[in-house]
Amino acid sequence: MMLNAPLTGVPANDLADIALKLAETGLVIRDDFLPAELIEQLASEGRALRDNGGLRAAGIGRGQQFQANSAIRSDHIQWLDPETATPAQRHYLGLLEELRLAINRTLFLGLFEFEGHLALYPPGAYYRRHLDQFQGTQHRLVTVILYLNPEWREADGGQLRLYPDPADDGRFQDLLPIGGRLVCFLSGDFPHEVLPARRERLSITGWFRKRD
Repeated sequence: MMLNAPLTGVPANDLADIALKLAETGLVIRDDFLPAELIEQLASEGRALRDNGGLRAAGIGRGQQFQANSAIRSDHIQWLDPETATPAQRHYLGLLEELRLAINRTLFLGLFEFEGHLALYPPGAYYRRHLDQFQGTQHRLVTVILYLNPEWREADGGQLRLYPDPADDGRFQDLLPIGGRLVCFLSGDFPHEVLPARRERLSITGWFRKRD
């Protein structure tokens, strides 16, 4: 599928509103964040990577602590590289740069860059409860997830389960990975997990980071 018309950006006041709500509650959910045409293009690229062997099993940890552990997570990923990004990916990365600046103006977090990957969960795949910060580091400050799944239904499963109170496992919020939905939250404040789905599940997941 080719993009047939110029893609428009997200209005600056909408990005500022996301930053403001992130400061107030630590969690923001925005549906229809991007045009459906762009969502479909990104999803199509993810499926092409799957078909061409361009995805690899995801792991946990970083550096010498990195390991693949399918008991914890069983998704497949490809990291985004601005130098080789597709036009659709560059468009999304450009919007994220505007969002990074808006968050810095509001929260003064000193966010330096975005790192992220396309994530594909085959049917039945999952990611057990975790925090988006490596042990002993706090470089990832804001998590940003864009879902690429058209016509997702409750029966499809695959919810993102957020735990607003780390001390209370019985209190959680489930979010469906609906195509075009953007979820943004403070990485150190929300333990979360990805529940198994009954169909293939695609997203672009990433983090705004401060300098190492």
